[in-house]
Amino acid sequence: MQRASVVFRASGAAASRFSATNVFCARLGVRNASSIRVVTNSKRPDAAADTPDSPSTPTAVKYVENKFSDSKYTSSKPADKPAFDSDTAANGDLASALFNPAEGYLQGSHWSTSFQGMAAEPFESRISDVLMAPITESEIEIKPDGLLYLPEIKYRRILNRAFGPGGWGLVPRGAHSVSGRTLSREYALICLGRFTSQARGEQDYFDDGGLATATEGCKSNALVRCCKDLGVASELWDPAFISQFKAKYCAEEWVTHAVRGSKKRMWRLKTRQWEYPWAKK
Repeated sequence: MQRASVVFRASGAAASRFSATNVFCARLGVRNASSIRVVTNSKRPDAAADTPDSPSTPTAVKYVENKFSDSKYTSSKPADKPAFDSDTAANGDLASALFNPAEGYLQGSHWSTSFQGMAAEPFESRISDVLMAPITESEIEIKPDGLLYLPEIKYRRILNRAFGPGGWGLVPRGAHSVSGRTLSREYALICLGRFTSQARGEQDYFDDGGLATATEGCKSNALVRCCKDLGVASELWDPAFISQFKAKYCAEEWVTHAVRGSKKRMWRLKTRQWEYPWAKK
């Protein structure tokens, strides 16, 4: 096969931004970085045609010249101007940074889209035993609405015991999205270099000042959901276990709000007492 030759025509200061050629190799499907060369305005035969206002335009990639005979490999469409302004993020606009399509996940890395290693073979028995070990009942918590859960830090400790710190990780599979006051993002769980699971995490927030905390909650929620595929704390999705645990360790009671005076039926562990502003009267 004939080797591709890709030319980036860059203008002014924009030319310096193409030093990381590997990123563009991955995005254009070119495997060899040596086939890319950057050409500035001063070396272009039509440099005089540029206007004084254009040297710093973000649409620096003017065209891609590919020497494959098939025309489908050739594109003359200028690059779109990014919707995200890095200067805005640098000035502290976190809301803008969160919804940058390139924020956080690895463009040019196959883990943004790959399912490599999925269902290739079971993990060794030692790892499986750690992941699917019976849950310790004393670590289970219950929400006021009766939902049983395991704190997300427990999931991280189980993964660390199974794969070792650094042997697993969450990879974002896209940018954050928002619906009403709910922030969400897709993540993939990679263990020992293998795709194991994918889930969308979500977290409610009330104002832009809580976005940073919401992003962490979103990531933790995705981690818990991904761990279901590994059998971690699977009892918490078993109706029979849930009923038995509630009957043995939990209580549902009418409680009164100390300020509003409203009453509500809520759940608690029998080993815990109601905390302000809720009290049993």
